[in-house]
Amino acid sequence: MMDQEKRDAGTIAALMIRMKDYRLPRAKRMLERVSKGEKLLDSDIEFLNRVIKDARLSGSLIERHPEYHDLVVRFMDLYTEIINKGVENEKSG
Repeated sequence: MMDQEKRDAGTIAALMIRMKDYRLPRAKRMLERVSKGEKLLDSDIEFLNRVIKDARLSGSLIERHPEYHDLVVRFMDLYTEIINKGVENEKSG
């Protein structure tokens, strides 16, 4: 049990660093672009696919640590907003 807790702590720390240093800044830039009416780039779509895949793989981690559930939901809401605006932009232009 303690080994799992240590692994989880290391995984959570790594995920938090990735979110703070890489994923959140990129998501903010993407949201800014799609909010201006720009389309998502292929690299943006690959990024979003990777985020969704990672979220699915992290499901059991979040189940073991429900204290992070709200944070995950907020990030997924951000990604959903980006995707929805990107789809709107594709349809309109």
